[in-house]
Amino acid sequence: MADRPYTLLSCSMSIDGYIDAATDERLLLSNDADLDRVDAVRATCDAILVGAVTVRRDNPRLLVRARARREERVARGLPPSPTKVTVTRRAQLDPGANFFTVGEAEKLVYCASASVAEAQDRLGAGATVVDGGQPVSMTRMSEDLYARGVRRLMVEGGGNVHTQFLTADLADELQLVVAPFFVGDPRAPRLVDGGSFPWHPGRRASPAEVRRIGDVVLLRYALSTRFRMD
Repeated sequence: MADRPYTLLSCSMSIDGYIDAATDERLLLSNDADLDRVDAVRATCDAILVGAVTVRRDNPRLLVRARARREERVARGLPPSPTKVTVTRRAQLDPGANFFTVGEAEKLVYCASASVAEAQDRLGAGATVVDGGQPVSMTRMSEDLYARGVRRLMVEGGGNVHTQFLTADLADELQLVVAPFFVGDPRAPRLVDGGSFPWHPGRRASPAEVRRIGDVVLLRYALSTRFRMD
């Protein structure tokens, strides 16, 4: 396989493994101290990736929030926030979403081959649309990101995106925060979907850190030999 970025997956979930509620209202699974930690991690990355469902459902800005961190990036010759990346099959994205309109970072949209023209028409100059294959290949996307200078990639989900990175063995690290409550609704999205994962009872992932952050717990797992304990 060609070179790819160091890839860390970042996610929060309930005790019973859900990453959101089944309602339209977003479920808060973190706390202020952990959100600041995530902001610090974002500031170390070249790009942040979320799925198109997350763009539509959560309307995230995907910016480095702390002024000091933004200024430190600029002092190193970087944009204030990392490049924004999303992946889509049907190109059903709103060009007015925060992903496209907020912040100065480059926006990359990896699109299924059949929807590239539609995505270009819909998004115009708001993003660079890249043919990701039919269907979109996470391996192909990772290699293209590396060719564009992305050396450290932060993946913030959702579940389908996490599943694709994990089953393709493209993740080097998992940062998983567990919130102190249950969701208990089988309609709600989970951390991952079904699939054949490289880590199983015969090949266990390596725990690298366990940290209490207020009322949540951070679990860090090393998923490859490239893992770095920053």
